[in-house]
Amino acid sequence: MTLNLCVLTPNRIVWDSEVKEIILSTNSGQIGILPNHAPIATAVDIGILRICLNDQWITMALMGGFARIGNNEITVLVNDAEKGSDIDPQEAQQTLEIAEANLSKAEGKRQTIEANLALRRARTRVEAINMIS
Repeated sequence: MTLNLCVLTPNRIVWDSEVKEIILSTNSGQIGILPNHAPIATAVDIGILRICLNDQWITMALMGGFARIGNNEITVLVNDAEKGSDIDPQEAQQTLEIAEANLSKAEGKRQTIEANLALRRARTRVEAINMIS
């Protein structure tokens, strides 16, 4: 038995196919989803989506949004998503270093919040690459 997974951003369909299992980062922690999972709707955190396909795990960096699970259908609507295999490791590492520097230079509450979010996004992209290495 399989699940139909669809990952959508405002600009494109990132993933639309059948999978065996996923592990999704939600605002209340990670959840594993297998066929016949109870129906739920949940907020998706900035984090890694792990997809089991043909007994291999694929990673995807998700940048926050929502997910709906029911009737073996999973729809994930996120601000942005990238497959780990599509992320350039050097660019991701550079972005992480810039985000860390911006956080240390941040002045005021707003800049600190924005710098923290940028750092979380950058760390997630690097993590998505490292999980497939």
